[in-house]
Amino acid sequence: MSLHDQDDLALRHAQEERLRAAWEPPRGLFLRWTDTNNNRVGVWYTLTAFGFMLFAGVLALIMRTQLAVPDNDLVSPATFNQLFTLHGSAMMFLFAVPMFEAVSIILLPQLLGARDLPFPRLSAFGYWSFLLGGVFVLGSIFFNVAPDGGWFMYPPFTTRTDLSGLGADIWMLGLSFIEVSSVAAAVELIVGILKFRPPGMRLNLMPLYAWYILVVAVMILFAFPPLIAGDLLFEMERLLGWPFFDASKGGDPLLWQHLFWIFGHPEVYIIFLPSIALFAMLVPTFSQRHLLGYPYIVLAAVGTAFLSFGLWVHHMFATGLPKISLAFFSAASQAVVIPTGVQIFALIATIAAGRVIFSTPMLYATGSLAIFVIGGLTGVMVAIVPFDWQAHDTYFVVAHLHYVLIGGTLLPLIAGLYYYWPLITGKKLSDKLGRTAFWIMFAGANLTFFPMHFSGLLGMPRRVVTYSAELGIGWLNMLSTAGSYVFAAGMLVVVVDLCLSPRRAKAARNPWNAGTLEWLALPEDENWGIRSVPLIETRYPIWDQPDFMRKVDEGRFFLPDAEEGRRETISTTVLDARPLAVVRLGGPSWLPMMTAFALGGVFIFTTYHLYWAALASGFLTLAVTLRWLWTTAEIPEKPLKPIGHGLELPLYISGPQAPGWWAMFITMIADATAFSGLVFGYYFFWTIHPEFPPPWADGPGLGWPMIALAITLAGWVATIMARTMNKRDAALPTRLLLGAAGLLSVLAIPAGLAGPWLSGLDPTAHSYPAIVWTLAIWTVAHSGVGAIAQFYALARSLAGRMTAQYDADIRNVTLYHHFMVFTAIVTWCTLGLFPEVA
Repeated sequence: MSLHDQDDLALRHAQEERLRAAWEPPRGLFLRWTDTNNNRVGVWYTLTAFGFMLFAGVLALIMRTQLAVPDNDLVSPATFNQLFTLHGSAMMFLFAVPMFEAVSIILLPQLLGARDLPFPRLSAFGYWSFLLGGVFVLGSIFFNVAPDGGWFMYPPFTTRTDLSGLGADIWMLGLSFIEVSSVAAAVELIVGILKFRPPGMRLNLMPLYAWYILVVAVMILFAFPPLIAGDLLFEMERLLGWPFFDASKGGDPLLWQHLFWIFGHPEVYIIFLPSIALFAMLVPTFSQRHLLGYPYIVLAAVGTAFLSFGLWVHHMFATGLPKISLAFFSAASQAVVIPTGVQIFALIATIAAGRVIFSTPMLYATGSLAIFVIGGLTGVMVAIVPFDWQAHDTYFVVAHLHYVLIGGTLLPLIAGLYYYWPLITGKKLSDKLGRTAFWIMFAGANLTFFPMHFSGLLGMPRRVVTYSAELGIGWLNMLSTAGSYVFAAGMLVVVVDLCLSPRRAKAARNPWNAGTLEWLALPEDENWGIRSVPLIETRYPIWDQPDFMRKVDEGRFFLPDAEEGRRETISTTVLDARPLAVVRLGGPSWLPMMTAFALGGVFIFTTYHLYWAALASGFLTLAVTLRWLWTTAEIPEKPLKPIGHGLELPLYISGPQAPGWWAMFITMIADATAFSGLVFGYYFFWTIHPEFPPPWADGPGLGWPMIALAITLAGWVATIMARTMNKRDAALPTRLLLGAAGLLSVLAIPAGLAGPWLSGLDPTAHSYPAIVWTLAIWTVAHSGVGAIAQFYALARSLAGRMTAQYDADIRNVTLYHHFMVFTAIVTWCTLGLFPEVA
């Protein structure tokens, strides 16, 4: 070895030591709990979601045992209601969506050649929120207070406290908390995909997995918030008696169905599209060729997402809606088959054109497609209104739903588990056990759910604790019960395979000979991720770029060192992935966990009507959140950092090019979507009532809403002027304007509440005053948050942490107030200008 080579090797060793020091996992149990490395957070996230799935599976086995024979009394009707409610809730809210988010938190940094996602502490917050909410909801069954109104919680039975008890509150508030974690994960994933791609990875070079996760995360922003709005109305009726769903007081139970299924049907595609994303990674690898039809698959994924939001009435065909609307939603329900078919046929064409390796992951992938196609065919059947009227709320729909979910979610996830286990642990799972488990589960799934088509058509309604022998369907139910135990046996084989994995030898690096970036990871599990951030020229760089892995390992690309011992990666432009800045990522911290626990206290204390404790927990949440924010947007010790190849990038960035600005923008889109759900409720009541508001109810009038709007606009203008002054490095005018803007935001609160208060609107008397108060409270609450944000920016300026050059705080606060003004305009114009439109 030459002296030059020795020096070069010594340099690489020194660089690796600095990287290792920057990413050294924390010591001690508590410190490991507070670790925010997305790889470890994602693993815990995945294991927790998998555990919740197994728990829900046990509940399903108890239900199937109860239904094995007619007139069985294994469990009581009340217990059976709790079983099917928790089973459905766990599978939809605690497994399907969190599992894809957890897997993405693990895969995306490596798939994008990034050292981590942009907000690892936000991912940790999402995990702790998910864990706390899941344990709270599922643990209720051990205390006989589990929800029993179904995973859809239809009013009015669930909104009446004398009929549903505490379980409905546990469901609503617990799952609302979980929905917050889902939105947090969506923010993390969107910003990561758009801003943390490696240099050269233009949008048309992104791996399809990243495209699918981007589409699904955007869907979450528009699907989950309407349900959060519905949850808010639901709990206000239960806790305060505001009659949003009480028909005797101007409410309508159908409003809940609209808000729920605006979430519920896109939810099906939110959990299905990540499965296609896994197929898009598996199929090219085991076909040993590029995936065919890349642009068409991307367009089909976007088309599927778009159409999915026009299908929610698909679940409401039997509610008496006008025939013209049924025809539209029936056509839309069938039209979604087209983009779905494009994606599936592109995968089949790639398999046909390649040299297929029939591996265990491919076995699960092809088997799941077969099961999903059966579910898709029955989906077309129930999309036809006359047939749906006959099959609605029968076991035919149960069969359809489970064929879709098992073929479109569960089996694909197991395929991904066998494919990516070497990436996560450095060890392969057993092909023999994997194939055995597949055939057992494939047989069990069909034996369980195929007979349900016939039992449903023969008249067995869903969600019944037992049935009469006179129906003649006992043998069909016995087959379904036997099949459920067969399926559970197959899942047990998978669990055994996972438990035996630590004893196996290390697998080779990239054991499947894949072509995408995630397989750059070494089996030695180096905590910093890849050795250097690469330059991307193709969609499959490991296959197409010469000596690619060696160059990455030797640090021949960008950011090969951690000179200051910090966790760093590169932020790039959205469209063409040009390097913009070096981003320093948050390290281990107790703040995400404490924030999640404090916020969880708000929901849990409210469930038990401990309102003072909930208020105290809310203030604690605010305090911890502000402490968390104070540690972000730090001023670096130097303006620029060399990243290699003669390039230097700034260590601080703000405005539309900064990840933090994008996070605020995306969060406010979710907030605006939730707000639109409340506005939808106002105009829904307006359309169903011949007189809205009722003749006896005086609206808030024009004066106070317009005063509130004027004050909000003045605060917005003052915030914009403060941003301008800060840009000019005029500290005193900036601080005066921020102080004035904060005071104006505070004044907007009493001005907004004065209208309904002085009008004497009683929110318990009718849906009109209830929805007026809800919109007013929502808007003034956002004014309060805006005031906190403005005073926070003022404090940052006084502390010297916000200057003309380092201005991320004022830019993000201004962005918040753009959305705040939109909310104020819509609310105050709706309440002030449209109170008497008939």
